[in-house]
Amino acid sequence: MPAPSLTQQDIRCSFCGKPKTDVAKLIAGAGVHICNECVGLCVQILDMESEGKSPSEIPWPDAMTDEQILELLPRVAAVGAQVEADLRTWVLRLRDRGVTWARIGAALGMTRQSAWGRFSGEE
Repeated sequence: MPAPSLTQQDIRCSFCGKPKTDVAKLIAGAGVHICNECVGLCVQILDMESEGKSPSEIPWPDAMTDEQILELLPRVAAVGAQVEADLRTWVLRLRDRGVTWARIGAALGMTRQSAWGRFSGEE
């Protein structure tokens, strides 16, 4: 099974969860993506800090209610699923190039059998 092309991949911003079709630009990192809107927000936050203003704090789990954490769980799970799908795509690209399961496993810190079991799609 060949790796999916970029147009076939369901790529979303890892920060806000918007799909690539709903934003002007997505920037790819190692298994994550950030949209132009989230980059703009980051720039605003950095500008506030450089001007000596304190940006709003992000609520961390110890300051969040159970309901707030429960609301956040699906977004965290979606990012995790996207990272796993991206990893699978990169592995498939390597297999398309003839890279062995042994080399892929070594790069991921696992045996070739574990890499094959996780990424081959065969049973």
